[in-house]
Amino acid sequence: MIPFNKPYLTGKETQYIEQSVSSGKISGNGQFTQKCQQFFEQKYGFKKCLLTTSCTDALEMAAILCNIQPEDEVIIPSYTFVSTALAFVRQGAKIIFADSQNNHPNIDAEQIESLITPKTKVIVPVHYAGMACDMDKIMSLAEKYNLLVVEDAAQAIDSYYKNKPLGSIGHLAAFSFHETKNIISGEGGMLTINDDRFIHRAEIIWEKGTNRAEFFRGEVNKYGWVDVGSSFLPSEIVAAFLWAQLENLDDIQKKRKEIWNNYYKGLKPLADKGYFQLPNIPEYATNNAHMFYLVCNSLENRSKLIAHLKENDILAVFHYLSLHNSEFYKNKHDGRILKNCVNFEDCLVRLPLFYELNKESVCNIINTIKI
Repeated sequence: MIPFNKPYLTGKETQYIEQSVSSGKISGNGQFTQKCQQFFEQKYGFKKCLLTTSCTDALEMAAILCNIQPEDEVIIPSYTFVSTALAFVRQGAKIIFADSQNNHPNIDAEQIESLITPKTKVIVPVHYAGMACDMDKIMSLAEKYNLLVVEDAAQAIDSYYKNKPLGSIGHLAAFSFHETKNIISGEGGMLTINDDRFIHRAEIIWEKGTNRAEFFRGEVNKYGWVDVGSSFLPSEIVAAFLWAQLENLDDIQKKRKEIWNNYYKGLKPLADKGYFQLPNIPEYATNNAHMFYLVCNSLENRSKLIAHLKENDILAVFHYLSLHNSEFYKNKHDGRILKNCVNFEDCLVRLPLFYELNKESVCNIINTIKI
């Protein structure tokens, strides 16, 4: 069976973990945490980075920093992972779901303004498959209506919007290092802060509501409980694993893009005949090869394709169920029909894509689809 995903090890993960353990410092915010955070700040120009135990935690920190109050409204796409909404729901927000574009799972930026009310506080664009949303449109709306923007960049490491790194455009952003992502640490995430007014408080929330980070920098002579927060820091063991991955970022990205391009070239003749649609990359976006997906013409066609691939020992999978129709939130949704989200829910299928997927296997998958 060709799996959908296989975590890639660069070879130094256990070496750095052993180094971390030997140092006697394995709790959070040690040398490997700081190495990783500095890597992102220097490479992508993020003002401040804080590693977290997951992308969900990074989003929860963002929701706290946005000072969400009960009944504040937050606009998010319906076609996304539950964490995008859950982080704000936990703070009492009302979620206003937006539809996807008709040719891409990303939020339809043209409809956002019609969803804004006096209660709207935050817009959360999700960069699906690592491809950018229309951030100029979204940031201009945020400025016009005095809103905050939190980029859900879970899938978007090393991807760009008009030469700007994703995660550097909104006021805040959240990344994932889950084992299904390009760069992994098993579980893990990161909050990026691009607005100076949030940096100080972010450190406090990150450290369980204390000013511990300031204390260890020698900026205060004692630390105590000063705000809300939680234990959002990952251990040094997680950060050590992540550092080994970051050292090999360019190599990992190069290989993933080769696989993605081979899929695209091999499947384009079938797409041109109308059997399915290939990923659409907007002209303002780059492709970080996070995933390769097809959009079938119907739910029936997708089900047949997944079953056909499985019969040939290839594991392909569908993706999100639209959150506005979820058991938890459907009775809170305002009833608008989000037809594009539902179309991607029914018709999108993801093909295997991981570092060790060789060219022969990619050709096998393509040929199996052609049968």
